[in-house]
Amino acid sequence: MNNARDLYLYRREGGYIPRVAAVHDLCGYGKCSLGVAIPVLSAAGCDVCPVPTSLFSAHTRFPVFHMHDTTDMLAPYLDAWVAEGVELDAIYSGFLGAAEQVGAIQRLYREHQGALRIVDPVMGDGGKIYTTYTDELCAAMGELVDGADVLTPNLTEASILTGIPYQGQDVDEDYVRRIVDALVEQGARTVVLKGIVHEGEAIIRNYVAGADLAFEEVSSELLPFMLHGTGDLYASSLLAAIMAGKSLYDAVDFAGGFVRDAMRITQAQPDFEVRGVSFESELGKIAALLG
Repeated sequence: MNNARDLYLYRREGGYIPRVAAVHDLCGYGKCSLGVAIPVLSAAGCDVCPVPTSLFSAHTRFPVFHMHDTTDMLAPYLDAWVAEGVELDAIYSGFLGAAEQVGAIQRLYREHQGALRIVDPVMGDGGKIYTTYTDELCAAMGELVDGADVLTPNLTEASILTGIPYQGQDVDEDYVRRIVDALVEQGARTVVLKGIVHEGEAIIRNYVAGADLAFEEVSSELLPFMLHGTGDLYASSLLAAIMAGKSLYDAVDFAGGFVRDAMRITQAQPDFEVRGVSFESELGKIAALLG
């Protein structure tokens, strides 16, 4: 059984800049999705190639927002990439606007078979599914579990994917193992299960496991408030560390600390409760991963 401390999913070589397709939505206002992924991965020395799954005037935490579904443009968009001979080192998917968009991600997998597959199955939180997600879209998202090199669900998303009933954030290790084992059985190569919080503790626990990977806990400080976009920041900084050549364990540990530090800074910003997590002044920590 391997250890996450010894698992390196990407080896950085010389001055080569790896190319990452970021399949996610784009919000005009509010810090999440591509607005997080592009700067974070760029700071890690990656060439970020966005594939916008939806366009939002603002993220869905705001009471008023406009959403534009980009499904119809994805086929010609990717056709143009083929014509240009675009090559990818990693494919990172997050929020989807329609069930049909899963096919665009699967197409990228077929056309770039050596690329690392990072799947953040953005569907909900706190036991609730996001308002833009349908049952059809949730089911389609499950197709991305099989073959994911790293799958990063929270407990709500893991419950949707496995059919195991959601029991809140305060769950025991047996429940966590059951969830993780089910995701591995569905084909995920490694799983990072996020957001386990025991009542009365100021610790947030994440768990790492895989088919040939030992089950490990990676914890960080729990701050007494919630922010929109922290899941996107976590997945993006996790991938940034992986692409910088860090082990999976170190990447999970780094992502937890990076999100915590960004949340602390966010408290001093106007309208921070809804606007989203402020990470900009912390990007130097991402760049420092390159050593």
